[in-house]
Amino acid sequence: MATSRRRPSRRPAPEGRRRPAPQRPAEPGPVLELDVERIAHGGVAVARHDGRVVFVADAIPGERVRAQVTDAARDRFWRAETLEVLGASPDRREHVWAEASVDRAPEDRAGGAEFGHIAMRRQRELKAEVLRDALARMGGVERDVEVRAVDPALAPGVDVEEGTGWRTRVRLHVDAEGVVGPYAARSHRVVPVASLPLAVAELEEIAPLAGGARRAGAAAEASSIDLVAPSGGRAELVVHAARDRRPEHPPTVVERVGDRSFTLDRGGFWQVHRGAASTLTLAVQAAIDADRFDPDAENQDLYGGVGLLAAAVGDRFGPSTRITTVEADARATEHAGANLADWVGARAVPERVDRYLDRLAGATDGATRGLRGATVVLDPPRAGAGRTVVDRLAELRPAQVVYVACDPVALARDVATFRAHGYELETLEAFDLFPNTHHVEAVARFAAIV
Repeated sequence: MATSRRRPSRRPAPEGRRRPAPQRPAEPGPVLELDVERIAHGGVAVARHDGRVVFVADAIPGERVRAQVTDAARDRFWRAETLEVLGASPDRREHVWAEASVDRAPEDRAGGAEFGHIAMRRQRELKAEVLRDALARMGGVERDVEVRAVDPALAPGVDVEEGTGWRTRVRLHVDAEGVVGPYAARSHRVVPVASLPLAVAELEEIAPLAGGARRAGAAAEASSIDLVAPSGGRAELVVHAARDRRPEHPPTVVERVGDRSFTLDRGGFWQVHRGAASTLTLAVQAAIDADRFDPDAENQDLYGGVGLLAAAVGDRFGPSTRITTVEADARATEHAGANLADWVGARAVPERVDRYLDRLAGATDGATRGLRGATVVLDPPRAGAGRTVVDRLAELRPAQVVYVACDPVALARDVATFRAHGYELETLEAFDLFPNTHHVEAVARFAAIV
């Protein structure tokens, strides 16, 4: 979420192509008939067997399935995978990715499209249920929320109704025998595939898939293969050998959002959905309360990457807006400085967010007072901002905080911490930036209740 998200992607540490991948348990557990009750965080459904919770993959609430237990090591719950659907939900459809279908053996199902068997409308409803539940249980907030599809006008070439053709970045893996493909679901076993329906068309055309003419050459001596389709250039296939090191000056690509261009490292972080950067730009701009915004305050863009959301703030409030973007990755920060050159009040700081906030908290009274009228935008990793960052940020008392979140549980934990400091959740919007997966993006605004 999907992929993993959030900070600039880095190649895996050298590990050798012949390191054995994790395997499923040699001794399978029992086969059960289960009535599926609800969806859980992580893309699995919840059923019960003799009072024990069973998390079952590839099922939909309301269905009855026959499932193989794959993990019975815990007393409180088991994990299982659907083998057969005995009573299908009206929301079940033919999987958008044939190689991930329940018709295949569980160990051969491609990972990364765990909701692909569910109608799009129902997918978004389930994601909203998970977000609402997390906010209520962990954040102490009862909040209705709707997960909205990406506006087709922001995502040319994407099939919004099918949830396909949206991924602009795909990583394929290469096993010891040279097989190219994604990992199987919940595994590090490479499975060959003949299609990549979630990828944009440009990537499907160049992907070295099973039976393709490019397969053997692309896989030679490779440990992984990245497919990248930037909006500002041609699609590229990048082969990584096991002993590759990150070059001192990596190749760059250009991404376009509206009339603006953003330069970043080809392997650096960028939102993977073709329409995500534009969607989040508009959502963050809308989330900021203009009555609380002071263009002369020490406004902040934390976990800022290459400056996308700092630019969103500047575009809404004008080129003289003061804003500091903070990012631990030095290369991303270097690009952010160049990407924000239009704003005379913008600066880019290469530093970890927690250390940066510690410095602000220890600064002179003048600097601290400057943050008191500020607007803070933050887009943390999947694990969330966390207590240390939220505690420090709340201590600095900004006027408002706009939080971009890609994990409902992490957001809910941070909601609880903000509330403990007197910052309440005022607005919340959610977007389906990862169709056919369980991932969801949310944009929240917090403000201190006086």
